[in-house]
Amino acid sequence: MDFNFKEEQLQFADALKRWVAKDYSFEERAKIIGSDAGVSDAAWATLVELGMTALPVPEAQGGFAGSAVDMFVVMQELGRGLVVEPYFATVMGAEFLKLAGGHEELLEQVAAGELKLACALGERQSRHDLADIATTAAQDGGAWAINGSKSVVVHGAQAGRLIVSARSGGGQRDHDGISLFVVPADAPGVTVTGYRTLDGQRAADIAFANVRADALLGQAGKGWEILEAAADYGAGLLCAEALGVMEAIFDATLEYLKTRTQFGAPIGKFQALQHRMADMYIHLEQARSMALLAAVKLSAEPDERRRTVAAAKFRVGQAMKFIGQQSVQLHGGMGVTNELPAAHMFKRLTMIELTLGDSDHHLKRFMAQPGFAEVAA
Repeated sequence: MDFNFKEEQLQFADALKRWVAKDYSFEERAKIIGSDAGVSDAAWATLVELGMTALPVPEAQGGFAGSAVDMFVVMQELGRGLVVEPYFATVMGAEFLKLAGGHEELLEQVAAGELKLACALGERQSRHDLADIATTAAQDGGAWAINGSKSVVVHGAQAGRLIVSARSGGGQRDHDGISLFVVPADAPGVTVTGYRTLDGQRAADIAFANVRADALLGQAGKGWEILEAAADYGAGLLCAEALGVMEAIFDATLEYLKTRTQFGAPIGKFQALQHRMADMYIHLEQARSMALLAAVKLSAEPDERRRTVAAAKFRVGQAMKFIGQQSVQLHGGMGVTNELPAAHMFKRLTMIELTLGDSDHHLKRFMAQPGFAEVAA
């Protein structure tokens, strides 16, 4: 298979790289995450101007119909720059709208950068099981009444609309009986409590008290397939972002080893540290291969898609842990200080590991796929 990127994809990457270098420096990012909003309107406007919000949207709704590989390139550069804007949450929300169909007007607003989305999926008891839903949706006249709460909704306080999973039937962990809705973030009965997360990003806990909703995604009680496919799409994007962060922290560590001197020589001359960097490089390249494979397979049949994404999230998770921990240790005590970019990269890797399923979750998911037991026997 040819894994060379197209000219257009490289142009997207170059445009983002130049923007990050010019306007999204480490110091500028620190100002943004320390602000009350936690995000930058100017940065968002630039992403819109560069066509990033239109990239995953179909051409009929004013987008570029970008593939998952196109998005891989974008997310990799956003990861390298530690960009904290609500881009991931919005494009994952757009994937829900695309899969469900029938919400073209909202997609047009996403493409134009006029609408930010957030995906309210996880709950306090559910950990990484997105089918474990206690939030309920009951028909009330011509609409639905949603009651319950969602936890750690990425950029939930910055979104104009929320993609909400709720249970309209079945048991709490059943795949049947899940319904998906688009809910205005300022709808009566919606309470959003935003906060800053460990990595400087923003998230929110959101409560729904008899919220009236009529914008159903797909069919009532049949939302699991859309939910799983969109979550796999999000996990694939996170693998790409993680790759960008790992590249950045690897480069920063290598530069540190070249410039930090001890016993009259750069510490990078010591063979033991060179071996560590070699091990980090191996992890990085294996993670790159799996993240790329996941991007390619996001459009495959469901069995192949979920098997590949689970394998990629697990392998990238292993690489994030090894590269992050080794980088911090090689930086010495400085590696955990807020003044050093490496510390923030390690924090972002830690949060990516916990988003949309950690390594253990995806290992179990991979092992549960059809045919695994026979092959492993």
